[in-house]
Amino acid sequence: MITALPESADVVVVGGGVMGTSTAFHLAEAGVDVVLVERGDLAGGSTSRAAGGVRANFSDELNISLGLRSLELFEAFEQRPGQGIDLHRSGYLFVLTSPDEVATFERTIALQNSLGVESRLVDAEEAVRLSPLLNPDGVLAAAWSPRDGHCAPESVVMGYATGARRHGATVRTGVEVTGIDTVGGEITGVVTTAGTVRTGCVVDCAGAWSPQIAAYVGVDLPVTPYRRELLVTEPMPEPIDMAFTIEYGTSLYWHREGRGILTGFSDKANPAGFDLDRDPEFPAKLAELAEFRAPGLLDLGVQTGWSGLYEVTPDHNALLGEASDVSRFLYATGFSGHGFLQGPAVGEILRDLYLGAEPFIDVSPLDVHRFTTGDLRPEHNIV
Repeated sequence: MITALPESADVVVVGGGVMGTSTAFHLAEAGVDVVLVERGDLAGGSTSRAAGGVRANFSDELNISLGLRSLELFEAFEQRPGQGIDLHRSGYLFVLTSPDEVATFERTIALQNSLGVESRLVDAEEAVRLSPLLNPDGVLAAAWSPRDGHCAPESVVMGYATGARRHGATVRTGVEVTGIDTVGGEITGVVTTAGTVRTGCVVDCAGAWSPQIAAYVGVDLPVTPYRRELLVTEPMPEPIDMAFTIEYGTSLYWHREGRGILTGFSDKANPAGFDLDRDPEFPAKLAELAEFRAPGLLDLGVQTGWSGLYEVTPDHNALLGEASDVSRFLYATGFSGHGFLQGPAVGEILRDLYLGAEPFIDVSPLDVHRFTTGDLRPEHNIV
């Protein structure tokens, strides 16, 4: 039997992935009375199915800043909120095989360097030293950012959830939001399968399901879900260190995962929708890419694999802000594959937006209204 939720809260956060738990932690730490509800399990949505990459090597200034701040928070995670997250600073390596790709990354590296990101172009020989499985044939250069890496998404979520509870937040799983009550354009409560919570503020961190939550208050969030799949190999006979490597043109990627290797690619043939059924052809498609670019991957058997959802916006950039047509409805969604790595910084920003404080960066360009004004912010360094 589901026990009742608290009768009231300052803020109700919807979604128990990295965005929701980070937001709940930062709000509760600041003394805000918070209830977080998740219809499934914590990290049970896209977060647990992420590849775990953490980086700041983007082409958009806001994403670079969000990535940099999140890296700082990941580095200090064992102290605050207090949880081991298996952080590996393996570096990121974008493999470039055309002059246009090289020119694009020359521009983005210049921007990254101006904002404090340690990144540079390396030649094919150095790329192979950094990523020993890489076949250098046709590689013109690679973009290398040594401070980036990967960590365990589930541990990040559990750390934030535990920290939020320690600061007094209520974190509940198995609770679905079925409506949001409003009076005169102001939120008055959140209706759930475990009862109604009186509140004046909702933070929508429901990922691919965020448009359904926003629709309860008449807000349109242009987010479309797409299935993405990955595999984890059996253990390597002799584990070797390697960068988180991405062939930019094909989106084939791989990095160490324990004694094995996590690998995948973005199959653009997948239709939009919530279907998470595994594609029986995915291993063969992945092998076709790996056969040329990383043939050593084919020497390892498959140990496990899974599929998850990218929540994608038309310009592949996040929706982050507060609704203007209803009072105190905040949202953070549509991160198009880079939500996990930006979760720590976004939690801080949502805390500040709620408290009326000035965030460490101006996130107004990520407001959903950019799709009506035409002020789009296309992000190019994605897979």
